Amino acid sequence: MTSWSTNRFPGLLAATAIGVYLLLLLGATTALTDTTICNAWPLCGSGWTLPTSVTGYLVVGHRLAAMFVGLLGTVTVIASWHSRIDQRVRTALAISGILYVIQAGIGAVVAMNGESTYLSSIHLLVGMMIFAGVIAALAWTLEIETGDPSDVPSTATSSPDHELPSETERNVTMPTNSVTRAKMTAFAYIRLMKPRLMWLLCLVAFAAMALAGTTGPGVSWEIVLATLGGGVLSIGASGTFNHVLERDVDRRMARTSDRPLATDLVPVRNAIAFGCLLTVASLGLFAWVNLLAAAFGLAAIVFYSIVYTLILKPNTVQNTVLGGFAGALPAFIGWVAVTGEIGFGGLALATVIFLWTPAHFYNLALAYKDDYERGGFPMLPVVRGETATRRHILWYLGATFLATAVLAVVDALGATYVLGSVALGAVFLWAVIRLHYEQTESAAFRAFHASNAYLGTLLIAIIIDTLAF
Repeated sequence: MTSWSTNRFPGLLAATAIGVYLLLLLGATTALTDTTICNAWPLCGSGWTLPTSVTGYLVVGHRLAAMFVGLLGTVTVIASWHSRIDQRVRTALAISGILYVIQAGIGAVVAMNGESTYLSSIHLLVGMMIFAGVIAALAWTLEIETGDPSDVPSTATSSPDHELPSETERNVTMPTNSVTRAKMTAFAYIRLMKPRLMWLLCLVAFAAMALAGTTGPGVSWEIVLATLGGGVLSIGASGTFNHVLERDVDRRMARTSDRPLATDLVPVRNAIAFGCLLTVASLGLFAWVNLLAAAFGLAAIVFYSIVYTLILKPNTVQNTVLGGFAGALPAFIGWVAVTGEIGFGGLALATVIFLWTPAHFYNLALAYKDDYERGGFPMLPVVRGETATRRHILWYLGATFLATAVLAVVDALGATYVLGSVALGAVFLWAVIRLHYEQTESAAFRAFHASNAYLGTLLIAIIIDTLAF
């Protein structure tokens, strides 16, 4: 297996991909701006006049970046023809190069004659095709260099380890001190709610509310607090029901064997009652906001607790992909809490979360591959192998980048969104490429944490830009 340090071509491809990603974001961000804001070349006014607004600087930055990325892409195409590179890679890059010339021509027409919805849409679509070609070239290059053709599991599905710990082995000894016992029990109920999931999912809902607030009269803090409160409770309810339904499987897996229900620390009937209480409280808060938010809140609880936990997770290798709907629902909840209806911003943000989920969670599936196999879950690395999983991570990361570019057409998003997306997107892509070469548990966790940092930064950037709007 070739090390990344001895072959710079993947790094060149990655740099080109991030450059095209930057162009996509800049182009989408300025696609619907005032047509007279900078309709000269190469700068504004007479052609050499500096912009007078942030949007103007984004327009000029887009043009300068296009020249730099064009040179970088040319170097990449030349390097592909002077290296022992797979024909698929050369073809993908050649097509992207031809499209880039067409893209530059469209960009010149737009720059001189002003924006139009028709030309802007074509401009963005061609840019997305160029990016897809570069990502395809990168994925094929990495698979050829780092993939293992023999990495195919011998069985099509995984089978659980049916040996469960005895009741004596799994019971937790409760302390005799009443205060210590109360703290231990309280902590157990908090763990049932899966609090580590809350910060990111609530941030999704908050970003959706902030985005929705730019389309109308704004959003009140009462709505924000009620929606986030309902979100915390619904996540807690979903997590609790998940603990109840997976308690036997949790006992087989090292990473979950100490959960409250797996160790009989919390009685099952108490956990069910707790989950029902959280559900009622959550729906009450959502209903106070509006009935559509309550409907989405109920859908989120049912989908994660029943559809994902009982149907998707134990039965299909596509469980992670389809399970992305659970993570996407907070975007709908946040949007409808403000607007009372489904809109483009909510759909676009939900799509970003849906596509990001496999690129995020497949890293964890790689790190805990043996554990998931022991639990009987048909996770992608268990069923299809680690090489296929790493390939899917990169494909879904590329799809996520494209979705964030589409979201960038929202008027309220600007420089903070562009810079945050590109900077942390580059970190995420770097971590994924390192995962291809290192193929270790630590590399998988690095990519997992990079995915969290990327999405967290993206959501915070949305909030900052929309509040400034």
